[in-house]
Amino acid sequence: MVPVIGVLALQGDVREHVAALAAAGADARPVRRPSELDAVDGLVIPGGESTTISKLADIFEMREPIDKRIAGGMPVYGSCAGMIMLAAEVLDGRADQRGFAGIDMTVRRNAFGRQVDSFEAPVEVAGVPGEPFHAVFIRAPWVERVGAAVQVIGKVTGGPAAERVVAVRQGNLLATSFHPELTGDLRVHAYFVDLVRAA
Repeated sequence: MVPVIGVLALQGDVREHVAALAAAGADARPVRRPSELDAVDGLVIPGGESTTISKLADIFEMREPIDKRIAGGMPVYGSCAGMIMLAAEVLDGRADQRGFAGIDMTVRRNAFGRQVDSFEAPVEVAGVPGEPFHAVFIRAPWVERVGAAVQVIGKVTGGPAAERVVAVRQGNLLATSFHPELTGDLRVHAYFVDLVRAA
């Protein structure tokens, strides 16, 4: 079965996720409207600017349809800004910023610093076989708290950010602080494609 996976195409690195998902065996397509959301088995919320994605989700009338699909068990993967959009609580966010609150976690926005503080580090991701994932962090969040239902599946293994939680899963919802779509390493996308297939 080839799962149909949408990439929320309101803002951010949409093209890169579509390409990575297609290379990992999915029928990948951009999603901007509720009718397009109805046609997918899973959804990726890409990296970008979480406040902008939040505003555009309202403008494009996507918030309620995505909330409903998450509540109905649709698999969703959020990377960087997408992780912020999936968090129940956001620290250092804007007061008017609203996400989809699917994962019982608290994330700190821009936790690793500004654009100039972007960095790369090895991250071992549970369920992703092989060597540690070469993770790219760009104005990335980190996870400060997880609820009982949330599995921590990845932490930074070295450097000043060692032991920071940067990958989590709660049921069909997956989130990473880093950008696997920028590395050419398809393992995280393949993991999500398998999750969608299983659902």
